[in-house]
Amino acid sequence: MREGSLEAPTRHPLAWKEPQFWDEKALDEEMRRVFDICHGCRRCFNLCDSFPRLFDLVDAAPSEELDTVKSEDFAPVVEACTLCDMCYMTKCPYVPPHEFNLDFPHLMLRYRAVQARKGTKNWTAGQLAEMDRNGTLAVALAPAANWASATQNRLLRNTMEATVGIDSRADLPKFHSKTFVMTDRGDPAMANDKAPGFGKRKAAIYATCFVNYNKPDAGMAARNLLNHLGVETKVTYPACCGMPFLEQADLERVETQAIKVAKALRPLIEQGYDIVTPTASCGLMFKFEWPLIVPDNEDVKLLAKATFDVDEYVVDIAKKEGLPPGMQPVEGGITVHLACHARAQNMGPKAAEMLKLIPQTKVDVIERCAGHGGTFGVLKETRDLATKVGKPVFRSAAQQGNAHIASDCPLAAKHIVQGVRDMPDGTKRPVEPVHPVQLMARAYGLIE
Repeated sequence: MREGSLEAPTRHPLAWKEPQFWDEKALDEEMRRVFDICHGCRRCFNLCDSFPRLFDLVDAAPSEELDTVKSEDFAPVVEACTLCDMCYMTKCPYVPPHEFNLDFPHLMLRYRAVQARKGTKNWTAGQLAEMDRNGTLAVALAPAANWASATQNRLLRNTMEATVGIDSRADLPKFHSKTFVMTDRGDPAMANDKAPGFGKRKAAIYATCFVNYNKPDAGMAARNLLNHLGVETKVTYPACCGMPFLEQADLERVETQAIKVAKALRPLIEQGYDIVTPTASCGLMFKFEWPLIVPDNEDVKLLAKATFDVDEYVVDIAKKEGLPPGMQPVEGGITVHLACHARAQNMGPKAAEMLKLIPQTKVDVIERCAGHGGTFGVLKETRDLATKVGKPVFRSAAQQGNAHIASDCPLAAKHIVQGVRDMPDGTKRPVEPVHPVQLMARAYGLIE
């Protein structure tokens, strides 16, 4: 038997509609099988807190083996998993096609799904997952919502922490009175007919819930950049991709979102549009997670083949059609964090590749989990864990001393900026989290 597979990993569809998936005895047996292999390997000890927690459990057991670890003690191991997929994609030598057939993140997802069906759900996390409902309400009341959620508003934030468990220290996303979709409609633009790639591509930018409600400036930067590169664009947003529901193991809701959104995007694909996602999590859902959760849906299959991460798309244009002249250096240097959900797309470090196209600009790369993990950096019960996992990233960003911190994951970027500002050495720099395409658009003078 080989120690580990040298072949590219392949992932099996999630068999969540099979009775065996929900069988608690079968789940416990699979948890023990996988955990025993992980205990014998320990290659993932430094990826996230799930593995140290697992190894500490085994080391503290009477036999120092998994056979004397109680099943009820597995819960903290599952809690620490952010479903980033890095163990599967970058570390584990036993993923399929290896005969051990390990898929640690999907096993954690299965455990959460079984527990959720039993009624052990986090109410606040479930409410935060309702992105379209929350975004629609908050946009209508943006100034009041932002005032209430500001970390400086100690009275309300302390009340939120005490009542619903949202950590008062967490810097929460702000809302805008005009969404990305609304801003695009009010500011139409045409493709640059002087660009080398003019007339060769059409891109439908899937707005994503975060960019649509919380960061429309990043969406407009992506649209303006693609237009400048000669791409005809259209902004679309049928609904959230369902990643927040996936984190809560609400597989039925993920399936609903997949069917709805894929059906809505199919006509655009048939009209020749590529689907471009400015948020890494949504690209991962379209390309990989949906086909594993709804494997027989033809709309989902078509969408998976037509989807591009926005940085990936810009780099592809640069390689195949070329870029228009006129880029200027970005002053102050850039720290680019390679988001886990971008790395899990198996496309290479496209954010770094894209930013290195900017002339005479210092670009430093951080390729490590920032620790935010959806609601991890927001909920009181996991805030300290998110900070613990993110500390090496915060230290690297502070040491690099760049004026700009960018990430394809907007929550990670915000988490890193706050982590740098809150470092005990008193590091204070006037940086704001940005998307890599914002810096690329700035280099072309498309945004201030």
